[in-house]
Amino acid sequence: MAVSIRLSRGGSKKRPYYRIVVADARSPRDGNFIEKIGTYNPLLAKDSPERVKLDADRAKHWLSVGAQPTDRVARFLDAAGVKERAARNNPKKAEPGEKAKERAEEKAEKLKAAEEAAAEAAAAPAPVEEPAAEEVAAEQAETVEVAAEAIEAATEEPTPEAEAVAEAVAEEAPAAEPAAEEKAEG
Repeated sequence: MAVSIRLSRGGSKKRPYYRIVVADARSPRDGNFIEKIGTYNPLLAKDSPERVKLDADRAKHWLSVGAQPTDRVARFLDAAGVKERAARNNPKKAEPGEKAKERAEEKAEKLKAAEEAAAEAAAAPAPVEEPAAEEVAAEQAETVEVAAEAIEAATEEPTPEAEAVAEAVAEEAPAAEPAAEEKAEG
């Protein structure tokens, strides 16, 4: 018969309390046991002496006849100085999976690209934004209309000087349009 030293749960919901028992390995967790050799109350502080109570003599006896402790009970036995437990090491446990590694690589590439773009933007002078050709043409047309209305309002008959000003403004507007269109295309 395989015998194990393990924890048997007691206590109410969300208030665990465990007995350290020696039981047949095939029996249920909270079922029949051979002998109770201690208690464990995880709700108490870690430095409290009442947290783990263990009968070391009975634990030594059961270990001598071949009882196998569970991992948690082996920790208790090691702390009590009954049986030394070898430290476990599983470095792959905390290693992320393949998909998580791929996501991390993609995120690093995006971050690197963003940093390079920011560095280039900081190094290059900021381009001066010129208004679109359509906006320039509209503004000039408005200027011509406003100038013509102002001249007409000032005098009922256009004077030769007012006509000359209106022609000059009208000549500047068509000349500016092609230049603005070339900049927009280029």
